[in-house]
Amino acid sequence: MENTKRICLGAIVGVHGIRGEVKVKSFTERDADIDKYGPLESKDGSRIFDIRVTGRSKELLRVKIKGVDDRNASEALIGTELYVEKGVLPELAEDEYYHADLIGVDVIEKDSGRSLGNVSGIYNFGAGEILEIKMSGSGKLEMIPFTRQYVPDVRIKEGCIIVESAVMNFAEDDDGENASDEG
Repeated sequence: MENTKRICLGAIVGVHGIRGEVKVKSFTERDADIDKYGPLESKDGSRIFDIRVTGRSKELLRVKIKGVDDRNASEALIGTELYVEKGVLPELAEDEYYHADLIGVDVIEKDSGRSLGNVSGIYNFGAGEILEIKMSGSGKLEMIPFTRQYVPDVRIKEGCIIVESAVMNFAEDDDGENASDEG
């Protein structure tokens, strides 16, 4: 597991108008707070963006970036992820985690203690957080709900999460076939 020092707060996904405004998908708890953490950086750290939220465009934010004053310049930024140093973010409550802290942690089966794989992604399709797990050996991707019922223990400092054995019924048997073909 990598010790993440920067966190992705959002991504530029489009442009708005002809004066250089961009549309941003924010990953902050309150999306409009993306400009409250100071200057943001590109993923590789080569560019710094001083941003100001100017409004909304449907579910996205309209953002003005200092020095980006025309549509061509803003179009060139589409796809840019916006990062900030983790230290400027607020302290989290005991049962809260930054997504970046969960990516790469080992997934341990509660009953057997065996490593099943690692967390490769976290998604929310509207009904709550879902963990994507890359299974050891097969490399197959599986998803489980990120709730206390399915993931009773998260140990960020140890680099692992503990999952209920019953939830992992998709684990492969010795032949590489699914243990259960139900459903």
